[in-house]
Amino acid sequence: MHPSTHAYEHGTDQLLRPLLLSLADDDFMLGYRDSEWTGIAPMLEEDIAMSSVSQDEIGHARALYEISVEMGRRATSDEEYGGSPKTIAREVDALAYGREKTEYHSSWLAEHHRGDWAFTIARRYLYETADEVRLEALSGSACTPLANVLTKVRREERYHTMHLRTWLDRLAASPAARPRLLAALHSLWPDALGFWEELEGEDSLVASGAMPLSSEAMRERWLTRITAELEEHGISGPDAGLTPRTGGRRGERSPGFEEFWAEVTQVYRLHPGATW
Repeated sequence: MHPSTHAYEHGTDQLLRPLLLSLADDDFMLGYRDSEWTGIAPMLEEDIAMSSVSQDEIGHARALYEISVEMGRRATSDEEYGGSPKTIAREVDALAYGREKTEYHSSWLAEHHRGDWAFTIARRYLYETADEVRLEALSGSACTPLANVLTKVRREERYHTMHLRTWLDRLAASPAARPRLLAALHSLWPDALGFWEELEGEDSLVASGAMPLSSEAMRERWLTRITAELEEHGISGPDAGLTPRTGGRRGERSPGFEEFWAEVTQVYRLHPGATW
């Protein structure tokens, strides 16, 4: 048993919301963005692969939204998890589609428009490697429902990361594609660093064991890994003095979010509370 489990069990459910929503919103946003490649990817195999990856991400988002709903119900009712599947599904939809723009916790890295293929691969590589570190750390969470879900998520995400690393190798070795890849990485570094923005209530989450490592500690672990990996391709990591672009974890939305929100919430806003 985690040494902080008792503290977690009796007071951290409500504090988990920013953590759960940052995980879920990132996956939801990126799943949507990359689904836009369906039918137009550079080759048929990638059309299928990117559609599959996007479907995985949206499925992961749903599972995490469900935990957030259940945690919220327990925090407000002082009861164990419960509720009919139909009720839970309605509340999950409300989380995904019914919040105001400032209530989302996604990183700006996930919110960018699709861009060209090199941009997609660069963004996906930065995101997947960061998510790999994040999921690895959170798999030791004292929040049992979260740790259990992330065990399954990590199995699927491993293939996503392998896929992106293969494409990174391919683009980095191509004289035609390499300049586009480097330009995309350069433009995305501030958002990639901002991915690790400190969450609201993070000190309490770390102290309780719900979040085994701080965002800063995870960021340093991620930087060490990708700097070494990129150097193998002759690619430099971010400049030491580069300022992270933050705000997404605390409700500040990027220009790329506006279009996403308007499109994916349109039907829900026309028929709030409907079940399908």
